[in-house]
Amino acid sequence: MNLESAQLSCPARHFRVLLSPTPRGARLARLLAVEWLRCRDLPYGVTDAAEHVVAELTANAVAHARLPGRDFLVALRADVHVLRIEVTDTRGDSLPPPMPQLPAPDAESGRGLFLVEALADRWGVAEGPVPRKTVWAELDLVRPEPVNAGSGAPRDNPKGTTDEEKEPSQAPPAPLSATAWAAHSHR
Repeated sequence: MNLESAQLSCPARHFRVLLSPTPRGARLARLLAVEWLRCRDLPYGVTDAAEHVVAELTANAVAHARLPGRDFLVALRADVHVLRIEVTDTRGDSLPPPMPQLPAPDAESGRGLFLVEALADRWGVAEGPVPRKTVWAELDLVRPEPVNAGSGAPRDNPKGTTDEEKEPSQAPPAPLSATAWAAHSHR
């Protein structure tokens, strides 16, 4: 078998797909988005965070904006600085709250936008054209310089300690595990 022919080529900088407003459509959106993201050279954790954001936004489109016969659109765009995720549905009259309300501790749902808020650098809603709305989220691909970058201390050593005094470096914490995510998303 020719290994070169078995390799997937990296798709375009933009990804768009129209899907049915069903749980199967939301799952397919997540799977297709992850495949599109995997061939990109993204910073640590961005693909996992984007997967969760796509899953939450598409689950919301299916749960709260579903109209029979009207599909929802998932679009992803990546440039040097930002990954933008957009989910467009045909329920412009059903907007998510600008500040999600914390659900009751025993509630089985209602935490999706809190995950989006935690994982995305920015998110919001764009209304129109009627009857549509687009819920979008952005993940920064280039982290801003620290505020004290001009203080003379090395960027990775903000306290000014010597290399001998520093603790061993650790990888950033991993996003939710697949098991924890599956438990959350299959409410």
